[in-house]
Amino acid sequence: MKLGVSLKTSQNLALTPQLQQSIRLLQLSTLEMQQEVEHMLEVNPFLELQEGEERAEREEFGLSAADAPVPSGEKALEREAFGDDAGDEAAAAHEAEGQALADAPADWDGDGSLDISPNDDEWGGDAPPRGQGGGDDDVDAADIRGAHISLSDFLHQQAGEFFLSPTDRAALDFLIESLNEDGYLEDTLEDLALPLARSLEDVDELLHHFQLALNLLHTMEPAGVGARDLAECLQLQIRALERSEDYAGDMAVLALARSLCAQPLELIARRDVRQLCALLHAQPEPVRQALALIARLEPKPGRRFADVERNLIVPDVIVRPAPGARGRQGEFEVRLNPDVMPRLRIHEAYASALRRSGAEGAPLQQHVQEARWFIKNIQQRFDTILRVAKVIVQRQQAFFQHGEVAMRPLVLREVAEELDMHESTISRVTTAKYMDTPHGTFELKHFFGSGLETDSGASASSTAVRALIKQLVASENPQKPLSDNQISELLKTQGIECARRTVAKYREALRIAPANLRKSL
Repeated sequence: MKLGVSLKTSQNLALTPQLQQSIRLLQLSTLEMQQEVEHMLEVNPFLELQEGEERAEREEFGLSAADAPVPSGEKALEREAFGDDAGDEAAAAHEAEGQALADAPADWDGDGSLDISPNDDEWGGDAPPRGQGGGDDDVDAADIRGAHISLSDFLHQQAGEFFLSPTDRAALDFLIESLNEDGYLEDTLEDLALPLARSLEDVDELLHHFQLALNLLHTMEPAGVGARDLAECLQLQIRALERSEDYAGDMAVLALARSLCAQPLELIARRDVRQLCALLHAQPEPVRQALALIARLEPKPGRRFADVERNLIVPDVIVRPAPGARGRQGEFEVRLNPDVMPRLRIHEAYASALRRSGAEGAPLQQHVQEARWFIKNIQQRFDTILRVAKVIVQRQQAFFQHGEVAMRPLVLREVAEELDMHESTISRVTTAKYMDTPHGTFELKHFFGSGLETDSGASASSTAVRALIKQLVASENPQKPLSDNQISELLKTQGIECARRTVAKYREALRIAPANLRKSL
């Protein structure tokens, strides 16, 4: 074995911290980006949020710099880091998020100068301070959550109105806490009593208290709470209607509805009037009336108390017809939503102190560079979103004029090629970013979709086909709803080749029931 020393020259690429931050900010949602801004404001003393109405100079870093190409090797490294599986032909596309960052230093040590650029100021000057000037219709998510009352709290308030012994009150409170979010009691009374009992004699006593508590629970609002299954839930609601002085309907129909709930629920789901009439020895018309009444009942009594996550969707981009235009082609205005654009700048007082400190302030230069690049990366994020949004509006002009039925097929590759970016960049930009349009607020991904063949040789967007299916179902005869096969045939008459299975898939995605369940009584 011979030992020796040799020299070897090689090249390798590494993602700079600036590029890593740019990529990460680009894929964050608006809420996550705001949280990132708040975190940076806490940890970096040189970064501050602009307050008041004054506007500062915009960073000289934006669309022009975003168009600069990124070396293909660095782009490949990014794809490897983020698991991008795009094809080889897309490898030559240029990444927008690394445009002005590729030549930056590979650390946060700065350029050796302690001078603060006068352009390190607030960006997003059109945005008012958060929590101020948002309009009368702004809603604070904290206020919404604070105003929420849970199902258990609502039931405990009602339980306080009963005059109960301490044992019975404890049993009632225990049952209330044992309900699931839909208001059902999933465990049997025996299963609830056994872990609490010291002996078999205690089990019988606990069952007595639990049964009393359950009877009281069944009389509470919302009607149906405490039921063990759907049939009991419906029967409890019907009994509540029977006790109600405000009910002005036919009591015979109520009694028939309660009898129907004792039958197999599959028959009710299928609305099998003939078999239900045979089981109850009743006439078809009263059975139809009872089924209509059951259909108006609430199968999940706790639904309206569910503490669902209340995320108010704030659009990143706003699209409106250009002033004086009527929505003709090329006359839509695309702009960023100023309410989501943070007004950031370098803290002037700290920056001045750093300039006066000279060499003694060198360790703080790292924070200055972090703040400077964070401002620029935030700006680049919004610039990239705006560029992608403008291409989407250009490609989907028909949608903005006529709605979803006019949506055309569009894939990420088309937008990536037009902007000279990579598909992975477009994917990050369109995820969890929203656009406010004249037809509603949609995620940017909503405007992308595959195409179905048409008789003319062109293709129709899957989004447009779903909209057509929704229109066909909305205009159908309730007595004779359209089957999936009939919808497929109607689409063929409009030149769209859509198989029955595809219709069923789109119908389920739209949460439209099958024809037999849509049939009106």
